[in-house]
Amino acid sequence: MALRRSTRVLAGVAVLALPLTLAACGGDTGGDDEATSGASTFTIWDYENDDSAMGQAWAKAIEIFKTEHPDVTVVTEDQTFEQIQKNAKIFLTGDDVPDVMEYNKGNATAGQLASQGLITSLTDVAEERGWDTTLPASIQTTATYDEQGLMGSGDWFGVPNYGEFVGVYYNQDAFDQLGIAVPTTFEEFEASLKAFKDAGITPLATAGAEYPMGQLWYELVLHYGDRALVDDYQLFTSDVDFQGEAFTKATEKLDEWIKAGYIASDSAALTAEDMGVSFIGGTYPMMVSGSWWFGRLVEEVPFTWGQFLFPGNDLHPGSSGNLWVVPENAKAKDLAYDFIDITLRPEVQEVLGQAGGLPVAGDSSTITDEKTRALTENFENILGDDGLAYYPDWPVPGFYDVIVSELQSLINQSKSPSEVLDGLSTAYFEGKTDLTEG
Repeated sequence: MALRRSTRVLAGVAVLALPLTLAACGGDTGGDDEATSGASTFTIWDYENDDSAMGQAWAKAIEIFKTEHPDVTVVTEDQTFEQIQKNAKIFLTGDDVPDVMEYNKGNATAGQLASQGLITSLTDVAEERGWDTTLPASIQTTATYDEQGLMGSGDWFGVPNYGEFVGVYYNQDAFDQLGIAVPTTFEEFEASLKAFKDAGITPLATAGAEYPMGQLWYELVLHYGDRALVDDYQLFTSDVDFQGEAFTKATEKLDEWIKAGYIASDSAALTAEDMGVSFIGGTYPMMVSGSWWFGRLVEEVPFTWGQFLFPGNDLHPGSSGNLWVVPENAKAKDLAYDFIDITLRPEVQEVLGQAGGLPVAGDSSTITDEKTRALTENFENILGDDGLAYYPDWPVPGFYDVIVSELQSLINQSKSPSEVLDGLSTAYFEGKTDLTEG
């Protein structure tokens, strides 16, 4: 689910806010006379830590940019996610704006700015520079927004160059101690859950008070669903039946796992941090969560561990990372396009890859660290199968809190699967109506 990380790297958050009743944007990518490569200053805003994979990659991109534009002064300004998230609509209406800016994807973020005409349409540039062929289809979805600011169609308004996904982290030592094979199929995964439980070990670390339980539930929805269901659910291609086969089987399966004791009975009150700490401490042998945990696990896990994709799934929670967007009032748009293009070059994508940043146009074979290469190969496999399915709370405003609440009820056994689905359905369709008709 999108809400999940420290505030410095809250890139995947697309907690949708207010209905959008905004004017359509034009397709101008040229800007005024100053918005050319003749500008003497180029300003970049981002909110990544310098030592993060993204921070290291942006530094490489800036180095290349300076070499290719020796007469341009590059000004980099570190922001925070909250500063940009809360204030973008205010500062972008003025003239003192950056030339390129890191910004969050989603209907209530990049989509809202696009619909208000505050960021530049990049469609022509994307076609001219080949971004529309470089980036996989499921990555491109987060770059495009229609006149209402809804993701997945319309013009390009941003360019992502890294990604994220949800998989299964596992304690290899725990598997070895009980002679349990690492599962490669859904049936084997369920068998491993039972084997651990039979040995007196609760197999799955999760958290019902925040996003992790929703991600586990969504993995099951995707197990029983297909791309058409994702498009209906996320992009409103058609109506979704929450009492249909995929949602029903997924919720009933999760209920079955709860009853079987595969999930701790106190999970409803646990946070994502509680989940991570318990997995790192060896309490639970498996944790279903995102690639954003990877760096911390490398630093803190004391046992032999690994990661695999949710067995039996062709679709997985995940998305692109943040977008590079160009403010409509930027004075050096051509330089912004050059910079964005540099971030997609192999040498910059390799920096992302070596640091575990999941490049969208990289090559995992160049990655030297075994665990980092395996993580990146998993991501490449998802992209190759057009397997990114975004996050369950993305479609409508306020849905994150509804998912958390309904699944807490399932953990506590105070609601049946059918009642949980009724609650989800009501909130989903009310939110959809507000977005599309409000």
